[in-house]
Amino acid sequence: MNEQPAAGGNVAGPGSRSKRGRIRRAIPPWRETFLGAPAWALAMAFSAWYALWLREHDATFHLESILLLYAFGGLIAWPLSLFGGRCMAEGRGIETRFAAYLLSLIAGTVGLTGLLFALDYRLFYAQWHATTGSRIWFYQALFTSASAFYQFLVLGIRLYLPFGALALLLASLGLARRQ
Repeated sequence: MNEQPAAGGNVAGPGSRSKRGRIRRAIPPWRETFLGAPAWALAMAFSAWYALWLREHDATFHLESILLLYAFGGLIAWPLSLFGGRCMAEGRGIETRFAAYLLSLIAGTVGLTGLLFALDYRLFYAQWHATTGSRIWFYQALFTSASAFYQFLVLGIRLYLPFGALALLLASLGLARRQ
């Protein structure tokens, strides 16, 4: 027998309920989110400061901007990475949970901090771009943002080392054990 969808509705497949439940279970608890996000933001800002201090660049003119960029990237990335890690790690062994949180925290933190850097970069160069909404403007915005993200990947990731890597391992291990 074929099931026909009701007017304007879809027939729910056999796995749709479990997928919704999995997503619902992946939503992190409020306490873990609201305590973890500022802690992760501070860890990422400290990581950037420590890496600059080790290279004797801690007296740079833009130190406050750099630290805020890394802190906000970590603050925004924590809840999203936590959700992604919990989604991938549900019902798995501790090794898989550790890998899921490690991957989620790396991708989320680097990706969102790079995105914030690209937005700031784009705002600076927007004054020389074509009229908003034109085809040329679209290309300029796209390639300016892509080159900014690439520049962050090449130059910005090193500010996560060595302290950020240690914080990443400890956070991933703690999250994997807790679930």
